[in-house]
Amino acid sequence: MFWRWQVISREHQINDEIRAREVRVVGAEGEQLGIKLFREALQLAIDLNLDLVNVAPTAKPPVCRIMDYGKFRYEQQKKEKEARKNQKIVDTKEVWFRANIDENDYQTKFRNVVKFLGEGDKVKCSVRFRGREITHASVGQKILDRLATEVADLCVMERVPKLEGRSMIMILAPKPTN
Repeated sequence: MFWRWQVISREHQINDEIRAREVRVVGAEGEQLGIKLFREALQLAIDLNLDLVNVAPTAKPPVCRIMDYGKFRYEQQKKEKEARKNQKIVDTKEVWFRANIDENDYQTKFRNVVKFLGEGDKVKCSVRFRGREITHASVGQKILDRLATEVADLCVMERVPKLEGRSMIMILAPKPTN
């Protein structure tokens, strides 16, 4: 006999996949039917034209529920889809500065940082040092500190400016909206 529910999913043990001798059975309406032998529980499910699903395999004895597994999976997928639709994916945008950046270039990059934070993305601000510029890391620190104070009302500093190799990196995250 081919059972349609064996094809649907491998998340739960269903019907003949259950390998317990005794199971605690929960009925289709949520009522407790007590501990029964596996074959009796399976026969109850077959009589109701429903599935026997192992919902708690680690319990002693395992808890099995009589339900329409196809309908259960469909509703579960609908809930997951709805949850995915409502979540906001936070991207991390990166803005590069140079140690000897001109004021106009700084203002352009500053506007980009404000735009990214306004869209709800995190911003990784980096100052790249070339050659002997690395000896003047305080210049990069001043640039990032200035940026942090100018956008302080839009964001929280997730990571303070820190020198990593030839770059000084700071991460800004948008303020949570409550």
